[in-house]
Amino acid sequence: MDLAIKGRKAIVCAASKGLGRACAFALAREGVDLVINARTAGPLEATAEEIRRETGVDVVSVACDITTEEGRNAVLKACPAPDILVNNAGGPPPGDFRDWEEEAWNKALNANMLTPIFLIKAVVDGMMERKFGRIINITSAAVKAPIAVLGLSNGARTGLTGFVAGLARETVASNVTINGLLPGPFDTDRLKVTFQGAADKTGQTIEQVREQRRLGNPAQRFGDPEEFGATCAFLCSDKAGFLNGQNILLDGGAFPGTL
Repeated sequence: MDLAIKGRKAIVCAASKGLGRACAFALAREGVDLVINARTAGPLEATAEEIRRETGVDVVSVACDITTEEGRNAVLKACPAPDILVNNAGGPPPGDFRDWEEEAWNKALNANMLTPIFLIKAVVDGMMERKFGRIINITSAAVKAPIAVLGLSNGARTGLTGFVAGLARETVASNVTINGLLPGPFDTDRLKVTFQGAADKTGQTIEQVREQRRLGNPAQRFGDPEEFGATCAFLCSDKAGFLNGQNILLDGGAFPGTL
């Protein structure tokens, strides 16, 4: 299927590895030129070069902290009029809410709620004027089914989800859609961190925890980041203009509900 986005421009945050990287690759394979961001220059530029080599699209890498105003300005300077924005940030650490002071909450809210909102604010009006825009917020399956030890993530990402639920209804008439992608257990570094935490808590090995989690999923496996990237690319496509204000859960069927 031709997604009809060749020549479009996209900002993809936290794109040096994991799900952000997969989204960047998927868009590039559709001919989308990229500005990609991450904190660390080396891995980010390595990803950029790999994308250039494989796809031939233009890729600009901007190493910065996207949670700061300076970082956001640097990314927006590199791509002031994006057609596509993929908001993504690493999740806050798991733990017990009794141990979280105000600083931990502020950090989580800034990274996983306020930064995406500020980026949306910076680009959405231009998208509406140009009559095309696709905004994807990568959040978490915990938005749909909260996980107790991920309270910081539950709170911040659900706040973002609530905010864009209203905004998406105001932008879609201008062909600007806003949707959420809710990853479950994908085979990424982030998943390995959760395995380590569970292993430390239970006394099991990481391999034992991994196998238990794998068998506990109806798919009997973890998600491949390329599957996630492909879903992102479709949501960013010209074909997805009537798909708006949705939160799409990719978890192998682990969520037991019908809605």
